[in-house]
Amino acid sequence: MQTKPKPTDTSAKLLTVREIADRDDCSEKTVRRAIAAGLLEAIRIGPGGRLLRVHPTAHDRYRKLFRV
Repeated sequence: MQTKPKPTDTSAKLLTVREIADRDDCSEKTVRRAIAAGLLEAIRIGPGGRLLRVHPTAHDRYRKLFRV
């Protein structure tokens, strides 16, 4: 019998690049650079995957790892 993995918390609101920039007091470009460098995990959504969203736990991990 195969067990199913526990579902992740899907009730959390995904954050936009702008929301993260506001919370971290930096530019949207800085957030996008962190995503492109693989430092901040993001999800692409929408037509063609143009929109970026970040799960709050991914943002918390990023802040713990890269903030003084």
